[in-house]
Amino acid sequence: MKITRRNMLAQTMAIGAATSAPAIAAAAPRTVERWGVFEIALEGPREGNPFVDVTLAAVFEGAGKSIRVPGFYDGDGVYRIRFSPPELGTWRWRSESSAGVLAGKTGELTAVAPGKGNRGPVRVSKDGYHFAYADGTPFRQIGTTCYSWALQSDAKCAETLKTLAGAPFNKMRMLVFPNVPSVATNPFARTGDGPRDWDSARFDPAYFRRYEDRIQKLGALGIEADVILYHPYDEKRGYSDMKRADDERYLRYVAARFGAYRNVWWAMANEYDNIETKTMEDWDHLFQVLVAADPHDRPRSMHQINTYYDHRKPWITHASVQNGAAVLDDLRAELHRAFALKPVIFDEVVYEGNIAKRWGNLSAEDMVQRFWFGLIGGCYVGHSETFAADRNADGSWLGQGGSLSGHSAPRLAFLRRIMEEGPVPGVEPIQAWWNYHLGGQQNAYYLRYFGAEQPTEWPVVLPGKGPESLQSYRVDILDTWNMTVTPVDGVFRMAKKNDYDVQDPARPTVKLPGKPWIALRLVKVQA
Repeated sequence: MKITRRNMLAQTMAIGAATSAPAIAAAAPRTVERWGVFEIALEGPREGNPFVDVTLAAVFEGAGKSIRVPGFYDGDGVYRIRFSPPELGTWRWRSESSAGVLAGKTGELTAVAPGKGNRGPVRVSKDGYHFAYADGTPFRQIGTTCYSWALQSDAKCAETLKTLAGAPFNKMRMLVFPNVPSVATNPFARTGDGPRDWDSARFDPAYFRRYEDRIQKLGALGIEADVILYHPYDEKRGYSDMKRADDERYLRYVAARFGAYRNVWWAMANEYDNIETKTMEDWDHLFQVLVAADPHDRPRSMHQINTYYDHRKPWITHASVQNGAAVLDDLRAELHRAFALKPVIFDEVVYEGNIAKRWGNLSAEDMVQRFWFGLIGGCYVGHSETFAADRNADGSWLGQGGSLSGHSAPRLAFLRRIMEEGPVPGVEPIQAWWNYHLGGQQNAYYLRYFGAEQPTEWPVVLPGKGPESLQSYRVDILDTWNMTVTPVDGVFRMAKKNDYDVQDPARPTVKLPGKPWIALRLVKVQA
């Protein structure tokens, strides 16, 4: 993976240089990969305010489907419509617009087989608790957060991408609006020199062009872009405090610009309950606006600080949770899943770092432990770093990206390897409410994680009834810190122990090394 990402990094830099240039109207290519991006560029009105005055969309018909895709104004008289074909074959399109010069345009494209690395967008898996790419490949989430990395200088962004090319992360949480010192700070047209002197009805296309370039570069590295639409950390500019009509326009604009990229996820807000100018009814309404504006139906979530959003609402695809204590053991993690009835990602669990804030001085060992407990609980966990020479998180990986200083990332790469070798679509909590502390797949695969405990042996007792539970297993000792896999000699052959459990009477226990951060893996073998 590292080699592939490094090779792709050079390619995506070249792509980004082309896409960040000012757009011109041009004929769209007639062939595109399935789940790729087909773009229509049209020249239209420049007068007035095209962001408000002109509506544009195209209806795509193919594979027995009809999909209406909104377009957007990209400045300099250029209008764009972006479509990601969900199926192979011929798609015909016809434009609709309030401007006569843009209406009634027609064309067609052919969606061909996806190329290497194109597995389609990530969806919730059929079981309802995990994720998979559109081609069926499981998506094992190992995420990180760099709030304003996409808004930094080109050199700093290149450094972040280089770091990601050698890191295990496959999802990046990133803000649209800046929250720390950044090079790009004006998503809207400026009207004066004051922090709130901007026009909410006029976007700055260059700002969004730059941002989508970063989305594309993440996509070339196989990384999902978890796009955070609002946040409460910028009271001076007030981008998250717009009126409803302005919010609606903003959501429709970003959905039209970004939604066709298959690696896009939508996070409506970070710490939504700290944005005092919006009510719960406002958030529910904005989600409905987003759903209607996004024909590509990308994943959607909401992140909190104190009050959980109701993740069971139909427009939420997965729970995004801030809670460090919930992944201090697997049982608390599992309870979140049991209540959400959807995939759970603990996107914020306190950060590895050295700052004085209690949310930014976690040890690498504790960061890795949270990932493992989340996994055993059938959930997913997110990472970030707050190492900063001035003890200020703004300039850290969390705030601006750049390079990693901590020690958790290699251990998370080891964890990702274990996940990818595990069951499909993912690890399930196994009778968690009966305190077994096991994750995996019943009667086939088990993980047991001991965290900071240092046991010297473990009773190999598995829950199970009936003949299907009488399996044989090989056992591996996983040192999650030193990243080693040590096979245990022989096979454990399960027999009935009592009405609820099975155990090998000849080998009732397995010896352990008596040190922290150890896990066990049991994999079924033929007897």
